[in-house]
Amino acid sequence: SVIRAAYAFQNAGLGSAILIGRQDLVHENMVSVGLVPSEAKLEIVNARLSHRNPAYVDYLYERLQRIGYLPRDVQRLINQDRNAFGASMVALGDADGMVTGVTRAFDQVLEEVLQVVDPAPDGRIIGMSVVLAKGRTLFIADTSITEMPEAEDLVEIAKEAARAVRVLGYEPRVAFMSYSTFGNPMGLRSDKVREAVALLDESGADFEYEGEMPPELALEPEARVNYPFMRLSGPANVLIMPAIHSAAISTQLIQSLGGPTVIGRILLGLTRPVQICPVSAAVSKILQVATV
Repeated sequence: SVIRAAYAFQNAGLGSAILIGRQDLVHENMVSVGLVPSEAKLEIVNARLSHRNPAYVDYLYERLQRIGYLPRDVQRLINQDRNAFGASMVALGDADGMVTGVTRAFDQVLEEVLQVVDPAPDGRIIGMSVVLAKGRTLFIADTSITEMPEAEDLVEIAKEAARAVRVLGYEPRVAFMSYSTFGNPMGLRSDKVREAVALLDESGADFEYEGEMPPELALEPEARVNYPFMRLSGPANVLIMPAIHSAAISTQLIQSLGGPTVIGRILLGLTRPVQICPVSAAVSKILQVATV
C-alpha cells in the first residue's frame, strides 16, 4: 500500500516520493504490485547505508543523551527504526514531510516521532479530521491526542484548529460540541465546554466561536430561532469535540456509512510536517495525508 501510494503521489505530480527500506525488498514488493522498479523511478533510502546516517546519529544523540540513551542506542535507532530515520530526514531538511503509521499503532508512532521532532512552541499537538459533504467542508478536532480534555485544553485545541483552517483558506467559525444546549441539561462534560467558552471570552480570540451546543444547532442556522444571542455569523465549520471518544466515533461513523469523504486525522502542532496513517491504511488514505 505504501509503495502504491508513493507511486501515485509522484505520478500525479504532487512531489517526489522517498521510500525508506532495503532496496531488494522494496523492489520485490514493487514487482508484486505490478510496478517495474526501473520505470517507477521511486527513490529508495536504506537507513543503515545512507551517507547521512552519521549526521542523523549526531543530531538524535544530542537530543536523547540526557534521558538515558548511549551513542550505540541512538545508532541502533537510526539503523533499525524507520520512524527515527525518516523523522531525522525531515528535521535536518533532507525531506519536506513524512508519512508513517501503516504498520504500527498511532500512540507508538507519535512517541517515536516526538523523540526527533519538537512540538511547535506556540501550538498544540492535535488530530483534525476534514469532512466533505453536501457542498460543505467541516473540520473536527481533537480526533486523536487528548482523551478527556479540560477547559484549558479545549481552548488550545480550538486555537490550533482555527489556525490550521485559516492556512487551508477558510475563515473559522468554531462551535464547541456537547449533548447540552447552553446549559440544558447540565453535566460534567458540558461544564468543561462552558468553561472553555468563558476562558475564550476572557482572553479574546481572533475567530468566531460559540458553545456549548449539539451539531444541529451548530450547522443549521434555521434551528437557532430560540437562541438569538448566538455569535456565529453562519453555520459552524470547525467543531470542537468534548472528548476523543465522541470525535473518533462520529468521524468513523460518518466514514463507515458512506457518502461524505473523511480526510485525516491530520496531525497538527509539530514544527515539521509529519502525518500518521491508521494501521493497515488503504492506498487512498495514505495518498490523502501525503497530499495534505
